[in-house]
Amino acid sequence: MAHAELAQPERPGVTAWRRFTRRRLSLVSLAVLVGIVLAAVGADMLAPYPQGEQHLDDLVAPPSVDYLLGTDTLGRDTLSQMLYAGRISLAVGLAVALLATVAGTLIGMAAGYLGGVTDALLMRFTDSLLALPGLMVIAMLARLLGDSMWDVVLALAPLGWMALARIIRGRVLVLREQEFIAAAKAMGAPIRRIMFRHLLPNLVGEISVAVSLAAAGAILAESVLSFLGLGVSPAHTPTWGNMLGGNEGFTTVAPWLVVAPGTAIAVTVLAVNFVGDGLRDAFDVRSDGRERLPNRSCSQGGSHRSRR
Repeated sequence: MAHAELAQPERPGVTAWRRFTRRRLSLVSLAVLVGIVLAAVGADMLAPYPQGEQHLDDLVAPPSVDYLLGTDTLGRDTLSQMLYAGRISLAVGLAVALLATVAGTLIGMAAGYLGGVTDALLMRFTDSLLALPGLMVIAMLARLLGDSMWDVVLALAPLGWMALARIIRGRVLVLREQEFIAAAKAMGAPIRRIMFRHLLPNLVGEISVAVSLAAAGAILAESVLSFLGLGVSPAHTPTWGNMLGGNEGFTTVAPWLVVAPGTAIAVTVLAVNFVGDGLRDAFDVRSDGRERLPNRSCSQGGSHRSRR
């Protein structure tokens, strides 16, 4: 009698990657995002001209062989400026996303696991911040802090964690009733160990999606601040946002000055959002059940035929 060989269970990371690769749009977006990041990191090697180099004989020059994306009002090559600006815009997005994710995860875990007065206080504080007009608060903080890159990061990060905190809290409320948490409590594990060794690994899906979406939102928010003149100072530090805002008056005369940074912002944000959508589906445990459903029906059909 033949014995069927038991299949080894697939690792969660492998399962998530398998689901992610089935979404072609997310894969293409990931490739585009990696290309943008590599281009920004390698700006010193890829940029045709050094950062800030001026060509005073070619002010507002249209795209040509020498200047693939033209030059700006100070004679700087637009393509070179975009590559160097990408470093700052991406760094702002990543830094804001990480700070907001850490804050939202810690507050959500504490509220969901501890419950009681702690939960009530933290969630009322979160709801109060959600009720504030975000753009006005960010603009006020940006005006008070300054115009450096880290000033912009500190202005954007405080208002980016509330939605994640509520999501994490809801997930923790479900997880804390599971048997493995009860077993950890029975063994005398301290609260810190339960939260970071048992709860946190089960929140990887929510955290991964939150980082991607928060980064996209931060890049857009930095662009809006720079457009309003409250972002990173364009004097010595170019960003896609201040390139767009500083050339708004040349939309008809020199459209390349607006189209180039605007396209970079749009493509990056769309790529990050599509990657986030792919991560959401990849870590959704219900999608695995939908994938196995046709096989289950086929096996049932086969069993009916065999009984006949």
